[in-house]
Amino acid sequence: MKVLVLLGLVAFALADVTRFEGEKVFRLKPVLDEHVTLIKELADSMEVDFWRPDSAELVTIDIDVDIHVPATHCDMAYVMLQQSGMDYEVLIEDLQDSIDAQVDNMEISPRTHSYTKYNNFDKIQSWIASISSSNPQLISKQLIGHTFEGRPMTLLKLGKKSGSTKPAIFMDCGIHAREWISPAFCQWFVKEALSTYGTDSQMTSLLNQMDVFVLPVFNIDGYDYTHKQSRMWRKTRSRKSGSSCIGADPNRNFNAGWCTLGASNNPCSDTFCGYKVESEIEVKNVADFIRKNKSIIKAYITMHSYSQLLLFPYSYTYDLAADHSELMKVAEGASAALRSLYGTRYTSGPGATTIYPAAGGSDDWAYDLGVKYSYTFELRDTGRYGFLLPESQIKPTCEETMLAVKYIAAYVQKNLY
Repeated sequence: MKVLVLLGLVAFALADVTRFEGEKVFRLKPVLDEHVTLIKELADSMEVDFWRPDSAELVTIDIDVDIHVPATHCDMAYVMLQQSGMDYEVLIEDLQDSIDAQVDNMEISPRTHSYTKYNNFDKIQSWIASISSSNPQLISKQLIGHTFEGRPMTLLKLGKKSGSTKPAIFMDCGIHAREWISPAFCQWFVKEALSTYGTDSQMTSLLNQMDVFVLPVFNIDGYDYTHKQSRMWRKTRSRKSGSSCIGADPNRNFNAGWCTLGASNNPCSDTFCGYKVESEIEVKNVADFIRKNKSIIKAYITMHSYSQLLLFPYSYTYDLAADHSELMKVAEGASAALRSLYGTRYTSGPGATTIYPAAGGSDDWAYDLGVKYSYTFELRDTGRYGFLLPESQIKPTCEETMLAVKYIAAYVQKNLY
């Protein structure tokens, strides 16, 4: 009887997985106000998942707009686009094919963690436990709270043990659930830091003088959901009685111009700002930790995808940050370091003008709290794969990003006092 019940549960779980056959990703190139209006009409008249920018409200002329359109609406989308005269291209012909192709089938044991594969959260959790116990001189772990669904948020602290408190850098990955390359980078960073300590003079100096706090996955519930239920999920998985819409955008939930530009107060929106500042327990856990340690945290780095950008404050206002020129200088140096490996080009600048305005972001919040060197990476690529960067690109993406992160860290280290 138990076996039958288990089989039933497995069948139910599998039946519930969202499939994306026949769904397409279009890149639209609006150059007239009418084109912008048409895109907003498309968003109103059919279910459109905005990949870039994050919502219809952020569409303006002369920016590329990447939208994911359900199969049932593709014909209508084609007709509307052809009638409009707007230039467009199809980036992804069949979304399910791209999802299937993202994972290379050189399957090591399904339970084995790999730095060149997209690991699910269970594997990451086991990895956190084993990596922190295997190198106690350089790494320790700390629970900073639990997610809405009760999963542990474990922060890794990298650095040579010392009797006194050291200045630190805080880095998080996976704030948006579907951006899988982001958590892959945090895992890669930890591996590199531990394996090159003692041989790479820069990493050795960094870990001797500073600590690096790494949160491997910020939005754990959402990330788990993208592995088990729906690959394209973005938000947290919080629920509120009286609403059938689930989750908020954790990167619109910080107290930085909260719920103004580029954020939605509609609970069903992908950019929903939450019911109040820090309504999402994951955001509150991170914000509490950074607030408590703000006297030692000298830099904040958050990893996103995609677009190949290195952003800094502000995103919630078009005003320039007080440290704009220094932040730009460091970003351009880091981008040049990144480019030196594979020629990958990144654009640097303040969030609002470089990508789009977005209130409630973690980097703006950290900067306003007093963490001067606050950066957001938008990792590979520029849209060919979007959120579905193949596993074959994990290694080169992480290798080049390491150079940029090490550049920022070395600069911060030199300018500590």
